[in-house]
Order: sequence, then C-alpha cells, then structure tokens
Amino acid sequence: MKSLRINGQRLMDRIMALAAISPIEGGGNCRLALTDEDKEGRDLVVTWMKDLGLEISIDVVGNIIGVWNVGSGASVMTGSHIDTVRTGGKYDGNLGVLAGLEVIETLQQAGVTPSRPISVGVFTDEEGARFAPDMLGSLVFVGGLSVEEALDIRAIDGPRLGDELQRIGYAGNTPCPQRPPHAFVELHIEQGPLLEANGVRFGAVTGVQGISWQELTIIGQSNHAGTTPMRLRRDPVVVVAEVAKFLHDLALRFGDNQVCTVGKIDVHPSLINVVAAKATMTLDVRNTDEMLLRKAEEEISSFIADIGKREGVTTSARTLARFEPVQFDQRVIDIIHRHATDLGETVQFMPSGAGHDAQMLARVCPTAMIFTQSKDGLSHNAAEYTSPEDLEDGANILLHTMLTLAETDFS
Repeated sequence: MKSLRINGQRLMDRIMALAAISPIEGGGNCRLALTDEDKEGRDLVVTWMKDLGLEISIDVVGNIIGVWNVGSGASVMTGSHIDTVRTGGKYDGNLGVLAGLEVIETLQQAGVTPSRPISVGVFTDEEGARFAPDMLGSLVFVGGLSVEEALDIRAIDGPRLGDELQRIGYAGNTPCPQRPPHAFVELHIEQGPLLEANGVRFGAVTGVQGISWQELTIIGQSNHAGTTPMRLRRDPVVVVAEVAKFLHDLALRFGDNQVCTVGKIDVHPSLINVVAAKATMTLDVRNTDEMLLRKAEEEISSFIADIGKREGVTTSARTLARFEPVQFDQRVIDIIHRHATDLGETVQFMPSGAGHDAQMLARVCPTAMIFTQSKDGLSHNAAEYTSPEDLEDGANILLHTMLTLAETDFS
C-alpha cells in the first residue's frame, strides 16, 4: 500500500481538459458560477464521474457529489470547486476536484477497496465572484445558510441564483443540509508565496483566516470639476481614497496575519470633469484571530463615520460575507503531515489566508487541507502555476491521507 501512487499524467490531462473551457488570455480561465461556461465545466466533470461508476447526486443549490460506494458508513470526502474569478488560473479549486477523481481511479485500478465510501464534491460558487457570499454551496451543504436565502441571492449581473441553477440544468433535488462525511480533506494550491519562499514543497494546513467582506456606499454631490471650490465639495472619491489608505495602514499596524484589501471601486457618473455623486467600494479584511478581526472592523467603522462627517457625505455599509477563523482538526492535520513525511516530502504547518470549502466542512466533521506551492505566490491570475511534479505528489499525499482517514475512528 505504501508504494501506491496516482497517475500524474492522467491528472494533468484532466486539468488541461477542464482549463480548455472558458480560456482567457495568458492561459487562465473565466468560469463564473452558474454561467454557461460553468455548466460546460460541470458537464465534463460529471462525465468523468460517470466513467468511474460513481453515484452522482445534485443538491438544491447545485453541489455535485460523486460517491464510490464501497465499504460502509459515512464517506471520506474530498473536493473543492470549479468556478473561477474573472481572471482565474487553471489550478485554483480544479486541482481539489480532479485529484479526488484521480484518487478513486487509482484505487479502482489497483484493486484497493477502502473500508468506507470515497466521495468527491464540486461545490457551487466557492469564489463568491458572481454570488455573495463566497463558499456559498458548501455553506448551504452544512446548514450554515438556508436554502431559501441562498436561492434568492442576486448575481452581480442581476439573475437569481435559483433561476440560474434552473437555466443551466443543475437545480437538483437532494436536500440540504446533507449528511456529514466521516472526514473531509481538500488539496489546494497555496495561492500565496510562503511555501516557495521557505523552500518547502507542501503545507499541512492548520486553519483558515476569518473573513469580513463589506460593500461601502458613499453618497456625495455631483458638481462641475472646474467651478466647484474644494472647500465646498462633497466628494465621495476623497472618502474612497482615505478609507483605502486607512485599511492599508491598519494592516501594517496590526501586523502578523492581518490583511486588508480594497478590490473593487465604482464611481458614478465616472466622468473626468465631474465631481462624483456616488462611489462604492469593497472592503476585504482578514485575520486568524477573531478578537483582532473584530477590533479591525470596529476601527474601520469608526474611521468611516468620522471621514464621512468631515467630507459632508453619507455612508452605508452592507455585509457581503462574515466568517470567523476556523481551526482544523489536529488529528487530520497530523495524518497529512505524517504521510507527506513518509513520502519523503518537505512539509510545514501553516494557516490559510484564503477561504476554502474545507472551512465550512470543518463545522460538521474532522477536516484539514493540503497545500502545494504556487509559483511566485500568484493566484486569481492567469499566470497561476504549480509544477506537474507538485500536483502529482500533492495528490499522492491526498491518496494516502484518505486511505488512513477511512480506517480512523473519530468517536
């Protein structure tokens, strides 16, 4: 059993076949959740699941679960997502799904029958790039968001999530929340620079940062750019600039795992010679410490109120997503670390700065993650790259971790 290995070329072939759907310039992908491109990707993955003889179910928010029904009891689950951001790469999410299929095919061809079923999940709208919040499908899967609320969420381009599921043919009938798996482990690219910088090939992920997403709307007064004195302006763009700088400085002041990002800014009417009437901006604030995350949120809220009053504008904030930091199960983390070491790999314990479906599954079953290197730390970028060797060896760690989890009693 120790010599069992996945087929690296077969894994790469599937990754490249999925990447051939909705390609963008530079070698990446744009496959936003529940678009026609997402449907095409889902159809391809479902075809591969059928080829492996998996029992496939689609739930009420479009999560796809493929189960290899062997052994008995709750399944050992892996998986991730295949939706991308608008400027996505080939590996983010896709690796976790396709490595799961490769684990099953490897076991089938080797004649190895685990003592528990093995399942692979494709979770809806993990990125949150079209429907907020992110990790939406896995959140509903575990009961953290009601089905009714999820189906009524509007996309950034207008349609309801429920209507889009119907349109692309992925409005399933399996109810949520679903039965928890025996355990869950997700293989993912790091999406950051730490493994590469430290000269370590793999990460045994200890948890996920807390995430606070807000959309801030600032209403000022539109006016002529040439005739309106500076002292008489009510300019929302000034507030945008001040808030962005405050977030940057706060993150540096807090240090450690505090990060803050302004990822999207819209200005109306967006004309060169007009003082804007309205601006909206997104605030992405993250920390591994819930107390520090709350403190950051409080400071940001206070600053926005003060700067809005000073500039004579009105401000309103809308929460897009809010998740507390998650600690993964130490037993699963240790199994990952042990198998990486047994396979002769370098591995380090590390938290995740990005959100993942695994953090939702951690609410209902023992869970952890495996990270592979990301070249130059790039992700959500067409230039995202992880070497075929790292992808293959990461999938081998996943293979042996899942076999051990099938034999582990967590009671």
